[in-house]
Amino acid sequence: MGTFKIEGGIRLKGEITPQGAKNEALQILCAVLLTPEKVTINNIPDIIDVNKLITLLGNLGVKIQKNGAGSITFQSDEVNVGYLETEAFKKEGGSLRGSIMIVGPLLARFGKGYIPKPGGDKIGRRRLDTHFEGFINLGAKFRYNREDHFYGVEAPDGLTGTDMLLDEASVTGTANIVMAAVLAKGTTTVYNAACEPYLQQLCKMLNSMGAKISGVGSNLLTIEGVEKLGGCTHRILPDMIEIGSWIGLAAMTRSEITIKNVSWDNLGIIPNTFRKLGITLERRGDDIYIPTHEHYQIKTDIDGSILTIADAPWPGFTPDLLSIVLVVATQANGDVLIHQKMFESRLFFVDKLIDMGAKIMLCDPHRAVVMGHDFNSQLKATTMSSPDIRAGISLLIAALSAKGTSTIQNIEQIDRGYERIDERLRALGANIVRV
Repeated sequence: MGTFKIEGGIRLKGEITPQGAKNEALQILCAVLLTPEKVTINNIPDIIDVNKLITLLGNLGVKIQKNGAGSITFQSDEVNVGYLETEAFKKEGGSLRGSIMIVGPLLARFGKGYIPKPGGDKIGRRRLDTHFEGFINLGAKFRYNREDHFYGVEAPDGLTGTDMLLDEASVTGTANIVMAAVLAKGTTTVYNAACEPYLQQLCKMLNSMGAKISGVGSNLLTIEGVEKLGGCTHRILPDMIEIGSWIGLAAMTRSEITIKNVSWDNLGIIPNTFRKLGITLERRGDDIYIPTHEHYQIKTDIDGSILTIADAPWPGFTPDLLSIVLVVATQANGDVLIHQKMFESRLFFVDKLIDMGAKIMLCDPHRAVVMGHDFNSQLKATTMSSPDIRAGISLLIAALSAKGTSTIQNIEQIDRGYERIDERLRALGANIVRV
């Protein structure tokens, strides 16, 4: 298990370019299974979760040609669907949550799809009902082997378009259903669909391949089924979660940082949420400039009550950045209530921050009140372990701002979502070593 050694309290300076978006990449990579023609994807992040999915596609028989940094051409003209029923696939698919999104494309094109219960972050229950209820609505038969935790859907006669109302606006569930519906007979309408920029990107890519999807960017998608899809070239957006992480890093370490090529128009309310914490962000073209902060003052609500920052489906604030906001608030001037609605175990990392000297009251599994130090009391270095990707990066930001040398264990969790993070931080002046 890898470890980071971090000397905190160093002010950073420079420019950093966000990687391609992890959550978009996992959807886009699965979509290459929908066509036998070549699909070239650019700006692919070099991170563990994405590389695992690329390996899985290769084991399914997808031809993979690397064109250079972040660019790969895929061709799924000789897919081995039989691999899905092997023990090797059960082990491989079970280690990656994103593997669930191969089911929709395989079901649409080959009439069957199987998946073991996916892994990923240990942040509470993450249900798959939305995915499979959508497939059943399209005419697939569902089966579940309780002993092996193995899911299967089959539609030997093909899928048929229908109207459906999703029980939750699941991003991966919507993506899976859309990928299944593009090759179904007739028209499918999906109401309460997720509308995140990454889902919009998937729909735009599928349309460029010959799909007929309308309503992109709204929560009502209409998909007219087509007989086949062709190839395309697609570029992945910059990762908004990484962009938010760098904003938090700059504020906590009182650093002057420019985040390059952020695709401002796809950031939604993320910049304004950090501004509510008192952080100054300047838009310079398509870059974000964060000046040095000696203080940042949390804003109150209009009536003077404590600020609440809560997660919500897009265009609300993404749950993946709540842990960053929580850490940043520990050195703000003022108090804030963090309300994590979607996952019941995502705030449990705060005990590590409390050990470092942060003033946080964990109200219940979903809510924490943070009372900022206003830099009057620096966090103290400690030894800690990364429980999941987002908590891991939050603890790393805390360590970079703390007094002394911290150790973070289980950094594979951070590597799952952040590309060469130690190298990129050293380029800004950080003292971080991978052991």
